[in-house]
Amino acid sequence: MTKIRLLSITENANKILETKLFLEKLYPKIHFEIDPLPRNIPKIEIQSNNLEDIALYSLKEALKHIEDPDEWDIIFREDAGLFIESLNGFPGPYSSYVYKTIGLSGILKLLEDKLDRRAYFKSAVAYRLRGDDNIRITIGVVKGSISREIKGSKGFGFDPIFIPEKYEKTFAELGEEVKILISHRSIALREMMNTYLAKINRETTT
Repeated sequence: MTKIRLLSITENANKILETKLFLEKLYPKIHFEIDPLPRNIPKIEIQSNNLEDIALYSLKEALKHIEDPDEWDIIFREDAGLFIESLNGFPGPYSSYVYKTIGLSGILKLLEDKLDRRAYFKSAVAYRLRGDDNIRITIGVVKGSISREIKGSKGFGFDPIFIPEKYEKTFAELGEEVKILISHRSIALREMMNTYLAKINRETTT
């Protein structure tokens, strides 16, 4: 079985677990090892309304402190956010902070008098492939709406209030089998992996 080792520029254990789960489901013939950000490497973030800028900056800053980046097949930083149309895109890049401060009930409170409950999840993944110093970025978006109550116990973050398009249940109700196929994170990670696998294929056939 092929083994691919990744370094995730994050301290979020839920993200790492979900990333590993997604990749193993999408690529069952590959064994994935995902390392978290080493303690000796600072996690540096910028305040920005643009997820791509945040992911790119964090990855580039981390690479400055990594002695041998080719120790990993892929080094990546993923940033995601929930963008709510009637709140002018809030919480967007500040989703993690908003989740920790006002939580799911806080978001539902802000939407109490809103008829327009359209929203989307967006994921931006900045990454570097082994033997290639070019920094690439991939985007994943899933459209949907905000539920009127908290539903489901699976997933994490805003999953219990986000209903993806063409479904009637929240991500937290649908569970990993559906989320793997349609989520913003899954879309972005799949494009990253396909780029890496195409690179490896070119190297082995030339």
